[in-house]
Amino acid sequence: METLHEDEFGRTDCLQCANCCKTTGPLFTEKDIQRISKFLKMKPQQFIASYLRVDEEEDHVLQQLPCTFLDADNRCMIYEVRPKACREFPHTNRKKFQQISNLTLKNVAICPAAFNIVEELRRRVEGK
Repeated sequence: METLHEDEFGRTDCLQCANCCKTTGPLFTEKDIQRISKFLKMKPQQFIASYLRVDEEEDHVLQQLPCTFLDADNRCMIYEVRPKACREFPHTNRKKFQQISNLTLKNVAICPAAFNIVEELRRRVEGK
């Protein structure tokens, strides 16, 4: 999976799409909140109040979509300190990739690169 992931992202320009940032929001861990609020020179509670809400699973998520930190050129304004979920998206290079099949199915619908990775995996499994 790591090779498929690296190959695909070697030819995919996420700035041409940014669908992940436009249609889904990441979970923000406490570490994410601390790191991002420091970067923005805000207190963590101020950052939470300004940008996040608590969802039905008690996780911190964005108040709105598309992502507040996505600029007009599809660039992330907090890229250096972005949430862990954003750094790992679409999770196609995980060591135990098979354990996240439900997440992968969702991500294939959002991310063209994830779709291409899964299609290439399918072709290889089928021997085509």
